[in-house]
Amino acid sequence: MASSSIIENVEDMRKSGLASLAFYFFDFSDVKKQHRRGLLFSLLFQLCDQSDPYCDTLSRLYSIYEGGRDDLDDNSLTRCLKDMLRSSSQPPVYLILDELDTLDECRNPPDTPSPRENVLMLLEELVDLRLPNLCICVTSSLEVNIKTVLDRLDFRSISLPDEEGQKQDILDYVTSVVHLDPQVQRWRAEDKELVIDILSQKANGM
Repeated sequence: MASSSIIENVEDMRKSGLASLAFYFFDFSDVKKQHRRGLLFSLLFQLCDQSDPYCDTLSRLYSIYEGGRDDLDDNSLTRCLKDMLRSSSQPPVYLILDELDTLDECRNPPDTPSPRENVLMLLEELVDLRLPNLCICVTSSLEVNIKTVLDRLDFRSISLPDEEGQKQDILDYVTSVVHLDPQVQRWRAEDKELVIDILSQKANGM
């Protein structure tokens, strides 16, 4: 999970009262985690558990629908999240969305946005709020439609395979396997070095 270290760091800030944190893991094997609706419910409940004003905002929404969760549409949930994020006198809010690329791209029926497009549209709406206390982190492979939207939103992109620490981890792993694997011990020294050199340069985040 690419976001685990980020979540741990922000969680320390949250425990110190310096931040609010909500995270969500998209999962292609879980239908409930493939849609904007599930994401919205999760973010709302996590945030309202950390702040009385956030809780009051969600309570007002539920009172309108008389507690009927199934009657809440995505637009109402989105407005509620925006109202929470606009709340004054709140610490910075960190929203972390992991593995966005696992979301389905298929439209069913054809005229409706795909689950991935729905989430990307939500990201656009949140960024358009221009809230100084809102930080959004998205982990994903840079597939064309995802990269197009994130570039348009001026997201700062970090490629893990290009990071020096990531490259060193790959080099260390390949080196240990080559030198410790019993079958590789019979290889010539120059062959071992060639394997290490090629795999470390070509792994590209493997």
